[in-house]
Amino acid sequence: MAAPEEPGVATVVAARDGDQRALDDLVSGYLPLVYNIVGHALGGHADTDDVVQETMLRAVHGLPGLRDPAGFRSWLVVIAMNQIRLRHRERQRVPVTGPVPQDVADPGADFVDLTIMRLQLSGERREVVAATRWLSEDERELLSLWWLEAAGRLTRTEVADALELTPQHTAVRVQRVKAQLDAARIVVRTLERTPRCPELADVVAQWDGDPSPLWRKRIARHSRECIRCERCGYDLASVEGLLARLPLVPLPAALVFDPSTLVVSPVGASPVSAGPVGANPVTGGKAGLFLKGALAKSIAAAAATVLVTGVVVAVLPSGEEPVAQAISAVTRTTSTPPPPTTAPPSSVSSSAPPSTTTATQPAPPVVPVTASVKKGVSTWNFDGVGKALTDVRAGWYYNWAAQTDGIATPPNVEFVPMIWGTKFTDDATLARAKANGKALLGFNEPDFPEQANMSPEQALDLWPKLAATGLRLGSPAVAHSGDKAGGWLDRFMTGAAQRGLRVDFIAVHWYGSDFSDAAVGHLKNYLDAVHARYGKPVWLTEYALIDFSGGAARFPTQAQLAAFARGSSAMMEGLPYVERYAWFALPAEKPGTGLYAPGGTPNEAGRAYREAG
Repeated sequence: MAAPEEPGVATVVAARDGDQRALDDLVSGYLPLVYNIVGHALGGHADTDDVVQETMLRAVHGLPGLRDPAGFRSWLVVIAMNQIRLRHRERQRVPVTGPVPQDVADPGADFVDLTIMRLQLSGERREVVAATRWLSEDERELLSLWWLEAAGRLTRTEVADALELTPQHTAVRVQRVKAQLDAARIVVRTLERTPRCPELADVVAQWDGDPSPLWRKRIARHSRECIRCERCGYDLASVEGLLARLPLVPLPAALVFDPSTLVVSPVGASPVSAGPVGANPVTGGKAGLFLKGALAKSIAAAAATVLVTGVVVAVLPSGEEPVAQAISAVTRTTSTPPPPTTAPPSSVSSSAPPSTTTATQPAPPVVPVTASVKKGVSTWNFDGVGKALTDVRAGWYYNWAAQTDGIATPPNVEFVPMIWGTKFTDDATLARAKANGKALLGFNEPDFPEQANMSPEQALDLWPKLAATGLRLGSPAVAHSGDKAGGWLDRFMTGAAQRGLRVDFIAVHWYGSDFSDAAVGHLKNYLDAVHARYGKPVWLTEYALIDFSGGAARFPTQAQLAAFARGSSAMMEGLPYVERYAWFALPAEKPGTGLYAPGGTPNEAGRAYREAG
């Protein structure tokens, strides 16, 4: 893939002299480079867009004083690095009173996830990108520049100038960071190796799941000294070769916004036309948008809201009202009970997509969102189920069956059918599933004897019958190890590819035995690994916190469940590859992880899940 040509010296000169079109081209042409430098250096922190915007603002304001147009790119890179350092210093200076705020990468903007997903990386290239999570802030700063040098986007002189070092000192620093990156690559391999080394489990027993330089050193040391894990360091390909010719990570929607589509005018007034370009080269166009800081941030916030909630506002011709449409999505996982065997109700409930909202005023519409299209629940029929389904503000639910089995489905909540196991693959059950949904969940925990209890080969033999429904089709939902090479799901997906069978998304279950705040990170790591292995959208169809390690199930407190409900939902709403997720379960008829007591009254965890997403 050829790199897009950056604006040349003539464009820089014209922009400096006041040519609005040239300035727009200059901003558009160099914005991807700045975004990649800042994104890699900050690890996708929530401040990334602000730092990018401030960098471009300073460049635009300082352009009239630029003496050497041929050095524009070097000058711009120096500005970007200064803004990154300023951001680090400001974080360190802020006095902390009360609870310490969590200052971590925004799950929805994690640059590692975006790089892997948008560049469709796999194998050792994916490992290299994942390894960057284990570097320190200073190491990531240098890596953000050297990465682009290795890919042919920057010269060594430009890297040295941005670091305020000599080329010789820069070479030494680069070699050190490459060594740390290789150590981090070994850590990634060691943690992903299955089965996990028992001694490694002891080493990481106190680890909270967040990558850090300290844990990089500890895990890398174990890998060097352990007979089982030392092979993880063999055959590491050259980092330069892996990064060479990689394209830039595409810009997020908020930064590629085309200002020509934006019309800001009072209600009833005619559109505002752009005036002629004056002496000030930054009064209009894309560069003008950057100067309107408050406007740019409000647009970005609106775009983020639209993306997170799954609502798209379509701009229609004059005289028609904008309509907000909900995007269909899919996800959720857990170990579930067998489905009820009662006959379907005489009147089949049609599956409705999440609610749509129509703006009734010509002013910019404010779309109230009452339910997340991603957030869902697993449930069975209980006293107050209809009230609870409405109150929990979920966009979808399922009950391990092909029909609703008497559950009164609220009008804005989607029912998703499931083919639970072998005995439910008859034509009549499949026909009911097709009539009741738009997506179909595959077999439930086939890797567990007490659940669907099927081999991958048995599931593959029956899979064409599920695919024949024409519904969007999710993989069998395994109880565990969905990310492991040679596991049940891996063997099924390998067989599906060999037989040419369709699998539209991956369904998994997850139960965490760590009831601390680290549980959200553990879940994210699992989802990341599942998505990286199969490259398909993910549905987490059952999940909660339950510790099965002692034989009898051990449950968290309501406060722990509530904290996890809030944190996990926020995390998954921000992961673009997670289409849907479903808590286990909606009913709280006995001690466990349920959300609503009989009668439809939420407990503490239920209230937290209701407000999440």
